[in-house]
Amino acid sequence: MELIPTRLDGPLLIEPRVFGDSRGFFTETFRSNLFSSFGITEPMLQQNHSRSTFGVVRGMHFHTGDGVSKLISCVRGEILDVLVDIRRASPTFGEWEGFALDDRSLRTLYAPVGFAHGFCVLSEVADVTYQQSAYYSADVETGFSPNDPDVAIEWPIAADQQLISERDVSAPTLAAIADSFDFA
Repeated sequence: MELIPTRLDGPLLIEPRVFGDSRGFFTETFRSNLFSSFGITEPMLQQNHSRSTFGVVRGMHFHTGDGVSKLISCVRGEILDVLVDIRRASPTFGEWEGFALDDRSLRTLYAPVGFAHGFCVLSEVADVTYQQSAYYSADVETGFSPNDPDVAIEWPIAADQQLISERDVSAPTLAAIADSFDFA
């Protein structure tokens, strides 16, 4: 596995070695000692799997309190995965970075505590799996609008083609909730 450079400080993009032949492929998707050497040391306590169709935009989600880190992969199809720095003291607070994740490269994206997460489906269907360092809790899970004009994420799907849940459509802006959390 190798690390691919990212613009924002904190997220890690990990590209595995994929061994393929006429039968298919094999790859390691997680190796604790190697991930620890990359600085990913927290235990991953829960794994989730979502399936979405073309144009679905999910996000921008995060946990308040102690926060949650995630290891995100697209195991079927293709997505643009987006992280937004929500560490209020960070020089890149409110900035976003997008990462192409797909079932060909099998890259894994590490989203540390202090980053909101969302994605847009670019293929007919996409299966996204992610491990997280805390159990899901509706009491601490929150988010802001994926189309927050101040954050200005450049989604690759036109707004009129995006399929967004009512919860995410009606989510507040980052500025409206920034005083309610404080990540270092």
